[in-house]
Amino acid sequence: MIAPTPHQRLQFIEEGYVVVDDALVGDDLLRLQTAFDRCAAESRAEWLDGICKGTRPAGFFDIPSPFERDDAFIDLIDHPSWYGLLMDFTDNELILLAPQVRVLPPSPISYVGWHPDVPQTNPLHIKVQIYVDDVARDQGPFCYVPGSHKSDAGPYPRVRRLESMPGHRVFPGKAGTAILFNSYGWHTSMVNSTSRPRKSIILIYEKWTEGRVDADRYAGIADRLKTPARQRLFSLKPAGGGP
Repeated sequence: MIAPTPHQRLQFIEEGYVVVDDALVGDDLLRLQTAFDRCAAESRAEWLDGICKGTRPAGFFDIPSPFERDDAFIDLIDHPSWYGLLMDFTDNELILLAPQVRVLPPSPISYVGWHPDVPQTNPLHIKVQIYVDDVARDQGPFCYVPGSHKSDAGPYPRVRRLESMPGHRVFPGKAGTAILFNSYGWHTSMVNSTSRPRKSIILIYEKWTEGRVDADRYAGIADRLKTPARQRLFSLKPAGGGP
């Protein structure tokens, strides 16, 4: 398990995010890209049908039940490029809430405005955004306001144009880039004005807290979670403790 550097730890505390360049490379990245494209193709007709029926959003597409579809998605949850950082930031009491395996099609508007995901009263809530393919600055990249995760930050305006948010930072990146961020902070997806979809995976974690564990959520894949540490991550065992 790779611990954060002093710089990474300080940046997460002070600014609310850490960028891990080349978090996935080589065969790891190729495996993920192959699984992503296959599962997206298998699910595309269902998504388009849902748009026609008004039951699915048109602004983005999440591959349903990704863990059941390919182990490549399961293996992301404790990937060594970010697992040690997450464990450090949550005092070794990390649990997974959910994945979002997401396609962001070209669009003249973003599907979401500036927002925090949870209030400050929520247990520490961390997301990891992973770029499956290269994401250009005009291709709907992730965007964050550094320092906005702090309890005394803001207030922040409800801007009409995403680029008008004071102090924001845009995160284009190469395939395999991972961005860890505190979900108390204000963030968004910028407009994808290219002709190419943005492919990314968002892993949602939280610091373990009594009463927020759902032991049934991932019971269906319990036989594929081989280690006690992975079983704790997926809430099949209590957080913390021994190996």
